[in-house]
Amino acid sequence: MASQHFNNVLSKGKIIMSGMVLLWACVLLTPSKAVAFQDDPSVDFNQYQGEVVDESTNRPLVFATLSVEGTNISTITNTEGNFLLKVPKDITNANVIVSFLGYKSKTLPLSTLDPEKNKISLLISITELSEININAPKDATALVKETLARKNENYFDDPTLMTAFYRETIRKRRKNVSLSEAVVSVYKSPYNSIRKDAVELYKARKSTDYSKLDTVALKLQGGPYNALYVDIMKYPEFLFDDGSISNYKFSFDRSTRINDRLIYVIKFDQRETILDPLYHGELFIDVENKTLTSATYSLNITDRDLASQLFVRRKPVGVDVWPTEVSYRVDYREKNGKWYYGYSSVILEFKVDWEDRLFNSVYSMTAEMAVTDWEPNITGKLPKNRERIRKSIILSDEAIGFSDPDFWGEYNIIEPERSIESAIKKIQRQLRRIERRGK
Repeated sequence: MASQHFNNVLSKGKIIMSGMVLLWACVLLTPSKAVAFQDDPSVDFNQYQGEVVDESTNRPLVFATLSVEGTNISTITNTEGNFLLKVPKDITNANVIVSFLGYKSKTLPLSTLDPEKNKISLLISITELSEININAPKDATALVKETLARKNENYFDDPTLMTAFYRETIRKRRKNVSLSEAVVSVYKSPYNSIRKDAVELYKARKSTDYSKLDTVALKLQGGPYNALYVDIMKYPEFLFDDGSISNYKFSFDRSTRINDRLIYVIKFDQRETILDPLYHGELFIDVENKTLTSATYSLNITDRDLASQLFVRRKPVGVDVWPTEVSYRVDYREKNGKWYYGYSSVILEFKVDWEDRLFNSVYSMTAEMAVTDWEPNITGKLPKNRERIRKSIILSDEAIGFSDPDFWGEYNIIEPERSIESAIKKIQRQLRRIERRGK
């Protein structure tokens, strides 16, 4: 069973390394329009920017959620705690709920937010020890099994059409060298259904500075599906299911709070007797409802060559490539007593060893996706096969250009990091110079 479970890793992201290509002057790609979006010029929105921080330390809170109460509109903060929230102008009296794992949620009237430089501070939520011991489960493994078994009643049981923002970033050490972004429609099947989710591309763009890539271009195969398959409750086979859960040992670690609800943190790791590299990490489970609210986990990389076979599909001759980190994160959100997939990320770090060079290179690839709006998929229909994104997609090959300043319109995105933003501006200047020379 361990080997069969281990093979599921093959469906996660793979990288492709190819020879250097020329940096071309790019134009905007306009993919076929998805059902979830309508280009209506009459639609207008208000935009709010700012940061979410720890009230006592002023430390930025990464991946904090901002949701507009009474709607399905939401966004998250980036790795610097910054956010960008777009709200239709006809929504004026709503509240914005700001939440973060282990902190007290804060509700703010939309009317109190400024267009820019909002600073929202959250207080740590303290869990009393006496509270933890009340009706506490005694068996961590049993709690995990019950949580997985109750997905039919705790998670969306109707087809849902989600609007999501997806981003892939490639860094060489600390320098951003490539960025691909997309707005996609996710046709989310009910959690009690074996039907797989489908993804349709709406808009996409990219920017790559090939001069920093050591004469190789790294590409991530799978695109949005890499992030989508981190949804453990929909795809337990990629982490553990009935057949493989016995390969892990589970233990209680600590307790915390999400939206004033008591959350147990369950640590897990593979058993010493299992030789195939599996995972270790943490599960955040709502004690009262037995609901998985968040999870973070990483692959145990014990065999460098075996890990390379799993994640590297193609590479140039004379180059040795192996992963040094493979990490995942998934967060769920709740509305009207039902939970749904809200955000996920994948981090892949690789070492590239050149046969004829003294020093090796370190690259990291991050793929993340955030659901920014959703609506019931009343018909339950999925897009036609020719309209769906292929599971083998390489997004950077499908998207070209950063030429449209109003590219994203009213759609919520993950605010770019300052380093990414500056890299984009630099590459934009390069493209403009190339375009001018070509005239």
